[in-house]
Amino acid sequence: MNLLEFFRSRSSGGKPMVLATVYETVGSTYTKAGGQMLIDSDGNFCGMLSGGCLEGDLVERARRVIDSGSAETVSYELGADDELWGLGVGCDGTMRILLQPVTRQNDYQPFTGIAELIGEGTMAHVAIVISSDTPSINVGASILFREDGRACFGADDALASAVEHQFSDRLAVSSRELATPHGNCVVLFTPIPPPPALLVLGAGLDAEPVTRFARELGWRCTVYDHRPAYVESRALPVGVTARCAPVDELASNVALDEFDLAIVMSHHLVSDRNYLRQLAGSTIGYIGLLGPVGRRDRLMSELDGAAEALDGRLHGPAGIDLGGRGPAPIALSIIAEMQRFLSQRV
Repeated sequence: MNLLEFFRSRSSGGKPMVLATVYETVGSTYTKAGGQMLIDSDGNFCGMLSGGCLEGDLVERARRVIDSGSAETVSYELGADDELWGLGVGCDGTMRILLQPVTRQNDYQPFTGIAELIGEGTMAHVAIVISSDTPSINVGASILFREDGRACFGADDALASAVEHQFSDRLAVSSRELATPHGNCVVLFTPIPPPPALLVLGAGLDAEPVTRFARELGWRCTVYDHRPAYVESRALPVGVTARCAPVDELASNVALDEFDLAIVMSHHLVSDRNYLRQLAGSTIGYIGLLGPVGRRDRLMSELDGAAEALDGRLHGPAGIDLGGRGPAPIALSIIAEMQRFLSQRV
């Protein structure tokens, strides 16, 4: 279960949670500034800020934050004792974390707004007050900046304007002390990019592990196939969108440019050629093709001018050679190559 699914499952039942956000690190740490996890009132959590050594302590602190309704910060000196929590962390860094209550009383903000943007696939930016020298600025006060404006949670317009004017680089995670009309405070500013979007062209049995691995990574997934029996019989993971329509209507049924990744795997030569022709006119950066080199070369030779538009984007045979046979190992190799592409993308 990814962070968004965890949030929706808890908030729909009215369960209180705590949003834990790393706002500063020094030295070697598992997670860097901007990393987040959610903890519910039962001690269940999603996401990890350490290799598992700090989560138990964070659960106990989260219970206190839920009871008090007030945000608090905690600092872990991981290099102070190599046997920290009796687990031998082996890290030499420092990690500072903000714990914010997200409950029915505050409409689960700011995560409700964050979840909406993640679901829409829209880039957002959030600013969170980490510390304050004045009671008029609450720790945990948050401002969510959207393309169409901003939303304040525990913050007023004066604070929001000060934050907006003093953070010029909207793509970098950073924290700094700000002078505001109310006094000074330290604010963490972090971008929230939309999760990658994957288009799977072909609803064969091997589409199931591909989408399962992708959903585990939090990616948005759409499966498209012209065969109703294939689409209807697939046990796709929760959250995967399935579309059934003719192959030659892909570009008119799906907004291709909204996807970051695509994998062509219909196991049907004519369909794959038609898919590739339409993908050639898109801006999708990674286009994978299942099958051996000879099949790829034949398809490319039949695409005429469209083949040139796929140059540098087509990965065929798709996947990193990790060894193993069968749908799951092949799916793992494909997702691994896609993840490498995403990590190298500027």
